[in-house]
Amino acid sequence: MAFAYIRKRKFYRLGEFLRDVGLGRKNVGNLLWNLLLLSYAANFKMKSLQREFLQMVDAGFNPDLTTFNIRALAFSRMDLLWDLHLSLEHMKHMNIEPDLVTYGCVVDAYVDRRLGRNLEFILSKMNPDQPPVSLTDSFVFEALGKGDFHMSSEAFMQFRKQKKWTYRELISLYLKKHHRRNQVFWNY
Repeated sequence: MAFAYIRKRKFYRLGEFLRDVGLGRKNVGNLLWNLLLLSYAANFKMKSLQREFLQMVDAGFNPDLTTFNIRALAFSRMDLLWDLHLSLEHMKHMNIEPDLVTYGCVVDAYVDRRLGRNLEFILSKMNPDQPPVSLTDSFVFEALGKGDFHMSSEAFMQFRKQKKWTYRELISLYLKKHHRRNQVFWNY
């Protein structure tokens, strides 16, 4: 039922549905909680998203990678870099390793705001020499889509499947591609 609301982009109704079903169920893990956060993130209701997240944590909810990536995607798209930084620190504190989506949120936020030169500061806290993985639940992409870095990275990895990639290499290629695109634009 939740996926039908997501496909039809009825995120407010998704939130209502989840409250009716009951968020305290133990047998569904984080799915219902993450879907509720997604309903706020997709509508860019950032104060509600933050308030609900804090209430969830107070109720004993243990955020997972998908939880953090829902928040990171919303923070990235809203250019809320401070909140993005805090979320990454919270992930680190909970020993949750970032995935391709997390890196994508950071890279897209910095590149979109033309702060690419400052990327090393935040990446130094994320261990970018790891091989890329994507572990975020697919319903997140249905609602929020994939960022430019995420799509480009998937294309790079598909093009050269036999190569052992790292986040650092993908970021480097992406920044070169993005820089060339901007140079071509400014030369006209």
